Amino acid sequence: MALTPRSENYAEWYNQLAQELADYSPVRGCMAIKPHGYRLWELMQGALDEMFKETGHENAYFPLFIPKSFFEKEAEHVEGFAKECAVVTHHRLKPNPNGKGLIADPDAKLEEELIIRPTSETVIWHMYGKWIQSYRDLPILINQWANVVRWELRTRLFLRTAEFLWQEGHTAHATYEEAEQESLTILHECYAKFAEEWMAVPVLRGIKTENEKFAGADHTYCIEALTQDLRCIQAGTSHHLGQNFAKAFDVTFQSREGKLEHVYATSWGVSTRLIGTLIMAHSDDKGLVIPPRLAPVQVVFVPMGRDEETRSKTVGACKDIETQLKGSGWGGAKVRTKIDDREKESPGFKFNEWELKGACIRVEVGPKDLEAGTCVLARRDSGEKASVPLAEASEAILKLLTDQQHAIYQRALEFREANTHRVDTWDEFEKMFAGEGGAGFVLAHWDGTSETENEISNRTKATIRCIPLEPLHPDDAKPGQCILTGKPSAQRVVFAKAY
Repeated sequence: MALTPRSENYAEWYNQLAQELADYSPVRGCMAIKPHGYRLWELMQGALDEMFKETGHENAYFPLFIPKSFFEKEAEHVEGFAKECAVVTHHRLKPNPNGKGLIADPDAKLEEELIIRPTSETVIWHMYGKWIQSYRDLPILINQWANVVRWELRTRLFLRTAEFLWQEGHTAHATYEEAEQESLTILHECYAKFAEEWMAVPVLRGIKTENEKFAGADHTYCIEALTQDLRCIQAGTSHHLGQNFAKAFDVTFQSREGKLEHVYATSWGVSTRLIGTLIMAHSDDKGLVIPPRLAPVQVVFVPMGRDEETRSKTVGACKDIETQLKGSGWGGAKVRTKIDDREKESPGFKFNEWELKGACIRVEVGPKDLEAGTCVLARRDSGEKASVPLAEASEAILKLLTDQQHAIYQRALEFREANTHRVDTWDEFEKMFAGEGGAGFVLAHWDGTSETENEISNRTKATIRCIPLEPLHPDDAKPGQCILTGKPSAQRVVFAKAY
């Protein structure tokens, strides 16, 4: 497939690559994830799940359907999600008496309408109310892997879909401090670590403004990533919910002192949006570029030969290297390999196809290579090729996987640093965000008010992505003057155009 170059039409380039991993379904905004894309999600899921368990969390499952009355108990929450809710009103269909087709059976109308979960806080806190009586029952540290529905009208594969896969953690604690520590643990030790060490995507860690925080949260922490078109993606969020949901659902516990108190809560989640983030952060005009730790195929072997006898020998050489690789492993797991021995496809076709799919290392073995006792190793990230002895191939491949994981991260970090700007005047700020394209991360002073935040967004389409937890540069933490109003500002915040 000939990809549209990023420089010509970035959106079309992205859609073409995303459709290598998923396809649009008959229901607008929903997607069918193809095996290659789902394997990528499985690898993400596996890595994150291990991190959650290492930090003391357990998996559970909660219902897809939530009584509408549950959403009405927490006012800010229902206001935040009301426009995105899909509602079930009937439990049966019947033939249409006035013509063909089916209609909802009037006799099967539900006594209470049900919401298809856009997020599970309400139903989980109903259950926690049954499970928590004493401080001995705390903390509860639960995560669930599930699908959710948010009725989006402007959709794009992985980035914004009506139904998507995700994980959502929901925890209950005896004190504010414990809940705060939980929120930060997830942010730093799980989400940011996964983004940087597995996805090879450098992220900013910060706190959301009041305008941007999760509906019903006390405050929201986030990780923010930069894409190659200089826009921002919110890659994950961790919410300190305070006692809001505990009060709404009357979830109390008897403290050590014998007092009845409401629990403190957190919730946190990442979704298949991470796949879109990965595409936009690393891929190129040849196809997907996937860091080795997450690549569905880390090493692809392309044996060559015009006759059956020669192909048998080159396939055999590939199998020998594959056996050595799987015997040693990489990154704590077996190396994920594929021997492409299709006879009807040319080597050139196979090279292009595996570049499109994002295989990290391509191993080429032809008749001349066998005569010389060598094979050719080609890196997906840089395109570099090298001839190595067959006896040293497995060791060389393992080193290349390590080098490639590091190189992809470094390239993304250098890109982010080159596209992080600091401005001090409104004229500079407006020029940065002129036009439809992104401008990277722009650090500027803001007076801390929602009114100013909204005005800046209305004028430029740039939003405050986060207030950094740690300054990118020491001067960023120094006070200054708001770029729009001139009023005092405590520190620089991060602006960007976002997906």
